[in-house]
Amino acid sequence: MQLRRPTSQRFLCGLLLACSALAIPHAAAAKPGASSLPAAAGYPGMPPVLDANNLYSAAGPDQLSPSVRSALPRVYVPELQSNDVVVIDPQTRTVLTRFGVGINPQHVVPAWDLQTLWVTNNAERRKDGSLTPIDPNTGKPGKPIVVDDPYNMYFVPDGSEAIVVAEAHERLDFRDPHTMALHSSLHVPGCKGINHADFAIDGRYAIFTCEFTGALAKIDMLERKVLALLKLKGGAMPQDIRISPDGKVFYVADMMADGVFLVDGERFAQVGFIPTGVGAHGLYPSRDGTELYVANRGSNKIHGARHGKGSVAVIDFASRNVVKTWPIPGGGSPDMGNVSADGKQLWLSGRFDDEVYVFDTASGAVEKIPVGREPHGLTVWPQPGRYSLGHTGNMR
Repeated sequence: MQLRRPTSQRFLCGLLLACSALAIPHAAAAKPGASSLPAAAGYPGMPPVLDANNLYSAAGPDQLSPSVRSALPRVYVPELQSNDVVVIDPQTRTVLTRFGVGINPQHVVPAWDLQTLWVTNNAERRKDGSLTPIDPNTGKPGKPIVVDDPYNMYFVPDGSEAIVVAEAHERLDFRDPHTMALHSSLHVPGCKGINHADFAIDGRYAIFTCEFTGALAKIDMLERKVLALLKLKGGAMPQDIRISPDGKVFYVADMMADGVFLVDGERFAQVGFIPTGVGAHGLYPSRDGTELYVANRGSNKIHGARHGKGSVAVIDFASRNVVKTWPIPGGGSPDMGNVSADGKQLWLSGRFDDEVYVFDTASGAVEKIPVGREPHGLTVWPQPGRYSLGHTGNMR
């Protein structure tokens, strides 16, 4: 591992960032009677959790930060094979424009400070990966920054560094969140296909999925070291991962197991499994923090066929049961996306069908929007929340 800034320096940087963010009034506030989680209990400089029973409480329906008031309402869709981003008007459901980015764009990632959307162009099997910044106030791209293998991207809980997930190298690169200058790297041996992540309620650790070893990696975010690897029993290809609102359990979608594993993050132990549908892939909490939407891609293959048995399963967080399933008429391949600001729509890319799906979260009715070639990690913007931990909008 390369040298990194001393812990005290990281703490000061994070504290300044967090104080700056919290100095701005937000619509989010703790509910009456809700217990908060002190910032001192976890990652230094991380904004405090407002409700320990629902860590998503600051990202509820329409709880938009003043930081995103000037952002255009848009849906940004990276197209893996077209090397561009399609921009959709969420009101009219029409494609407004498209612009070229780098090679093999995978995800559109909101920055921790909500001021930039980053397109991760990992240039599969090549050496010319890059990150393309998008100004959400204009919807226009900026100059790409050369970065090695940026498959996905997250941010440390205080926002002081970006974490570029270099999937092909089993490595996490800690970078300046604005310039993307490299600070340090952490190799994660045994985690082939390191991919998606989510963070503990107090930010002390993160759990990353290891797609090609059927495992998970627990990373100490303070010491920047690998704590342990967990091989999933009955699993073969873990994909997205999200933490429960109370912070007690991590939900892990597995594309081969056709469902979601439950993992106790503190003990780092597998504690359950919920069948959801063919090719469980993307995970998105509802805006009120009561349900989890599971995008079932409709295929167990990395490159699936069109019109598969794609669906969305809805898990009730309280009972940990599937309470609704929304099939796609005529078949489809729902992959990655996010929930609209008001919580009324779930937007997902149709990976193998070259389309985007808009699910009505009240009825499950779905609308299809044709796009280009192999849409992947789309993001809806703006989204509620004080800050972004990365991916297509892990908002807190």
